[in-house]
Amino acid sequence: MHSAIILIHAEHGRIRDVAERIAALDGISEVYSTGGRVDMVAIARVRDFEQLAELVTGRLSCIDGIRDTETLNALQVHSRHDLDTMFDLGL
Repeated sequence: MHSAIILIHAEHGRIRDVAERIAALDGISEVYSTGGRVDMVAIARVRDFEQLAELVTGRLSCIDGIRDTETLNALQVHSRHDLDTMFDLGL
C-alpha cells in the first residue's frame, strides 16, 4: 500500500463543499479542515504510485474550488498500529 498526505488550498468559502467532494473519492481515507497554513489535509491510501498519480492529477485536480495542492509521499510508517491491515483495500 502507498500512502500520501495531500495539502490543499481551497477558494474562499468553499472548504466544506470541497472537503466533502474530496472525501468521496476512492483512495481518500480522511479529509481534515485545518487552521494552519493550508485549508485541508487529505490522506490518500492507494495500491501503488500509479494509482496515486491518477488520484491526484486525474480526479482531485478536476474538483472545482481547489486552488492548489501539494502531495507528500509517505516513505516509512511509524505507528503502533498495523495500518496495512486497518486500510486493506482487498486487492
